[in-house]
Amino acid sequence: MAVSVCSINTNPIALATPSFSFKFPPFWPTQKVKMGPLSVSPMGFGTWAWGNQFLWGYQESMDNELQQVFNMAVDNGINLFDTADSYGTGKLNGQSEKLLGRFIREFQEQKGSQREIVIATKFAAYPWRLTPGQFVNACRASLDRMQIDQIGIGQLHWSTANYAPLQELALWDGLVAMYEKGLVKAVGVSNYGPKQLLKIHDYLKDRGVPLCSAQVQFSLISMGKDQLEIKSICDSLGIRLIAYSPLGLGMLTGKYSPSQLPSGPRGLLFKQILPGLDPLLSSLREIANKRRKTMSQVAINWCICKGTVPIPGVKSIKQAEENLGSLGWRLSSDELLQLEQAANESPRRMIQNIFQTR
Repeated sequence: MAVSVCSINTNPIALATPSFSFKFPPFWPTQKVKMGPLSVSPMGFGTWAWGNQFLWGYQESMDNELQQVFNMAVDNGINLFDTADSYGTGKLNGQSEKLLGRFIREFQEQKGSQREIVIATKFAAYPWRLTPGQFVNACRASLDRMQIDQIGIGQLHWSTANYAPLQELALWDGLVAMYEKGLVKAVGVSNYGPKQLLKIHDYLKDRGVPLCSAQVQFSLISMGKDQLEIKSICDSLGIRLIAYSPLGLGMLTGKYSPSQLPSGPRGLLFKQILPGLDPLLSSLREIANKRRKTMSQVAINWCICKGTVPIPGVKSIKQAEENLGSLGWRLSSDELLQLEQAANESPRRMIQNIFQTR
């Protein structure tokens, strides 16, 4: 089963007459966007929480609801799902990929048809992955976990240039090999800064392999100099920027405050950053109220309006419904400017991912 290239897309047409009316799906994405050779929804769903007990409190009892989340997403036009071979803690390592593969199979069995589903998975630059062959083996292991024939986008999870430059070249050659073997339809990178992004783009191009996507932390509290330079490079080279953590791990949802923090490690981070986000959160709230949207929907829509494909995480039906409400409309230029000015006026920012290179 090749999940990255599946069939049957539906195209709803609404007619309104006295005797007949067609009800649109509630959150239909208006169009697909190009990501290399692939066509994907303007927003994908991230699956970091699927299997992660430490940060997101995953329990296997959540699997039934996660299946419903997946079904709802696909039914409403979402076809991009981001995962990684390192997602899942302890004995649950790789659980996110296993669940995603299972949910695809069960969806197809229930619906009796296939949809075009693009899986973007990331391969960790573990210190024991020292050769191109070992990186290709990592790709094959992901295919086995998901029980599919081809991955939509195979991504290098992070760069080792800062501490193991020779390993970096081997991993690049591994991306080339998995592309040439047809194990992935396209290749991408994650957590690459502007300098390394240009280097790998040119390296792959010389070998006839186009760089499809670059995944980076990008949101109203993660739009520093590096992020904007990466976005500019992506635009000039035809690389699609995938925005992870578009809600700042939840800080932009309006659900938390300095006196109401999430449990676990996120609470410690929120305690440092939230008190310095008042101007931005106030603007998000104002626009959300005017638009009759939620703050999360406004923050995600901002990412879409900036030309990125955001991949907010989901682990409940409620979150899925809210995220889907980010589609089908666009912030005005004045609203975009208001949010960006408020972000610049806010004294705190999201901390940089430790794996991000320059």
